[in-house]
Amino acid sequence: MKQLSTQVLIIGAGPSGMVAAGYLQKSGIDCLVVEKNTFPRFSIGESLLPKSMDNFKEAGLLEAIKTEGFQKKYGARFIKGDKVGEFDFSEKYGEGWDWTWQVPRADFDLVLANEIQRKGVEILFNAEVTNVNFCGKKSITEIVINSEEKMEIKANFIIDASGNGRVLAHQLKLNASPKITGNSSIFTHIKETNRPKGKEGELITFEVLDNKTWFWYFPFSNGNSSLGFVSNNDWFGDFSSDNSVAFKEMLKKLKYYKNRFDDEPFLFEPIKMPNISRNVKKIYGEGFALTGNSAEFLDPVFSSGVAFATESGLQAAKLARLEIKGREVDWEKDYAEYMESGISVFSSYVKEWYSGNLQKLFFHETPKTEIKEQICAVLAGYVWNKSNPFVKNHRRIIKNVAQLIDQEGINV
Repeated sequence: MKQLSTQVLIIGAGPSGMVAAGYLQKSGIDCLVVEKNTFPRFSIGESLLPKSMDNFKEAGLLEAIKTEGFQKKYGARFIKGDKVGEFDFSEKYGEGWDWTWQVPRADFDLVLANEIQRKGVEILFNAEVTNVNFCGKKSITEIVINSEEKMEIKANFIIDASGNGRVLAHQLKLNASPKITGNSSIFTHIKETNRPKGKEGELITFEVLDNKTWFWYFPFSNGNSSLGFVSNNDWFGDFSSDNSVAFKEMLKKLKYYKNRFDDEPFLFEPIKMPNISRNVKKIYGEGFALTGNSAEFLDPVFSSGVAFATESGLQAAKLARLEIKGREVDWEKDYAEYMESGISVFSSYVKEWYSGNLQKLFFHETPKTEIKEQICAVLAGYVWNKSNPFVKNHRRIIKNVAQLIDQEGINV
């Protein structure tokens, strides 16, 4: 059996794994990537947040992305009946990027993987991990390439960025009850032949049907658009068991976008993902760290998935580098607690979105500029900036402001 060795083995070539690989390569740490699929391949998580731009830049990937001409994302719009809440990232609290991208992930992930390979990092595609054996911090990972060639990889550390594959979470029995429960999603792509010009055909929009149910519209620069619905599991039971028929039935429930997509054929059979949230008991252990969706996924409503994937990939790579160089690393404080501090902010926002409290702030007719800027910074992914009251006090501030709206009708 062929054997390879590396300092850091990265499982998964999505954004989290590629950010980790980019940072390690820049830092002079030997790493090897194994990826279960061949690229390009479809993936969901198509709307980025400005916070990710910092991570792409630090990993040496930003310039390669810029050359591809992906659709720039300057903010997001939320529509509920006749009410509109629009957020412009240039009008947020604090410092940070004012824009990012919305991307077809098959193309975007291929750009990242190609750039990492150009930098000299090897990626073994179509390589499925079958077993991982740990001996202290060191490991031997067994893989099968092209369903036939077996190989062993010795590593000093593993970064599991396997996304929904959740390699180590499954093997080490780390799966746990998710923070957000009971939601499912269905989505597809269309070739939008009659897309409006200008802002209407470029801006990401969320149309809200009720407190629990919403629709997304993500236009891409290649002329395709991503459409999807998210709601509680019970809502999906009101529609056909045939996903294509069901999706057309759901589109008829829209008000703002009603009839807009009626003549646009689906580019693929709509994909339904039940119980979309994921969680684990811990995101690190002796000799490994979990990043991105392999660790946790909350909900797609604020597009936090890739932001957390790149943040965790970069942070895990930084700590793995220090550990390999013989430095003492406090994984609990500098990784688990650090990531949880950001995840908990978005968790509060997701919960208060579905409670309806956050929607009261979003759709207030005369929002207070200061509050809107602070919320906008959270939507941009800057959830570690505790100088922002809507980060520091996230567990109670949304509910408190919503109660004031109800009780006094104050200008917020």
